[in-house]
Amino acid sequence: MTKNFVKELEWRGMLHDVMPGTEEHLLRGIQSAYVGIDPTADSLHIGHLVSVMMLRHFQLAGHRPVALVGGATGMIGDPSGKSAERNLLDEETLRHNQEAIKEQLARFLDFESDEKNAAILVNNYDWMKDFSFLDFIRDVGKHITVNYMMAKDSVKKRLSSDAKEGMSFTEFTYQLVQGYDFLHLYREYDCTLQMGGSDQWGNITTGTELIRRIDGGKGYALTCPLITKADGSKFGKTESGNIWLDADRTSPYKFYQYWLNTSDEDAEKYIKIFTLLPKEEIESLVGEHNQAPHLRILQKKLAEEVTVMVHSRQDFENAVRASEILFGKSTSDQLKQLDEKTFLEVFEGVPQAELSGDVLDEGLDMVAALAAKTGFLKSNGEAIRELKQNAISVNKEKVGQQHTITKNDLINDKFVLLQRGKKNYFVLVFK
Repeated sequence: MTKNFVKELEWRGMLHDVMPGTEEHLLRGIQSAYVGIDPTADSLHIGHLVSVMMLRHFQLAGHRPVALVGGATGMIGDPSGKSAERNLLDEETLRHNQEAIKEQLARFLDFESDEKNAAILVNNYDWMKDFSFLDFIRDVGKHITVNYMMAKDSVKKRLSSDAKEGMSFTEFTYQLVQGYDFLHLYREYDCTLQMGGSDQWGNITTGTELIRRIDGGKGYALTCPLITKADGSKFGKTESGNIWLDADRTSPYKFYQYWLNTSDEDAEKYIKIFTLLPKEEIESLVGEHNQAPHLRILQKKLAEEVTVMVHSRQDFENAVRASEILFGKSTSDQLKQLDEKTFLEVFEGVPQAELSGDVLDEGLDMVAALAAKTGFLKSNGEAIRELKQNAISVNKEKVGQQHTITKNDLINDKFVLLQRGKKNYFVLVFK
């Protein structure tokens, strides 16, 4: 039995344009749909998550998702939404990226199922690499007019922009290559629907046109809105760049923090798009959140669901623990459970002082640790005053003037965390 996929996307705010007849077509039985994924890196980032979630919902609705890694199109570059031409990749890099991307997609899609709707991964390089230029312009190019191609928004925007380099013939033909992908999947896998972001509508409909003109068949198109943030800044970007799904590129802690720090308006939108929570539960969460926005119920649930889905429950729990260390009440033992990478990320930007590990042989007295040896506080007098006022913590535990820092205080055998009051941190690094 198939569920109503279009209605599911609709209530989640994931539907922008849909070709007439698509909903009825999908309700007739198991259908196949594909989304193209750009393999220019060996990891997806959260900008890809919307289309990946579309494939996930498609499979959950009983249909067969096809993930197309654009090995061939990655060698060209899609002009949609781009102001300049991209760098071209070699085959070895593309193959490496494909394998890494499939591993990530397997967290969302079931490729191993014995059911008819098991997911499929394909690479358009496999059918484009032996296609000669003459064959392509004869068998594909002659069916689409230049007038038709020029009318596409992605082409018009590039041609009317101030970019000095204009648009190369390579990029101009992109929509034909993507259109042929749809035709190929229609023939090989009976794939009748292509999905993507709203900026892909022109490329997708070129595919439906090729299916109609060359094979006399019927293809369908469906797009989701481009995700934006309420404050106008770009979704999925931070000052340090993309938020990646690969833990080595973006740590689970930073990944979790990104979702936790979303605005109330964005959290209400994102929890529908980036989680699988049912409508009733989301409506209940929104109601609770509106009653007590300061508790950030929506943000916490959103961050939990996405972090567990992309990484793991363990990674989520570690991220929560790390967040509590910085913002909540935690103990020295909890602090010492952090691995070095997470510790440095939690206290990124916090002032540091490097000291020789030898000073710990006899112990480092607190006044020296706070002032003379580190400069955390301006003077020994200020250090003594703060210690008397019980305002100083070592590794989140209050200490007095009599305390001595020893090797027992070390976190990951090299760090000690000093703190004055609630928000003033300082890291001692022992070499």
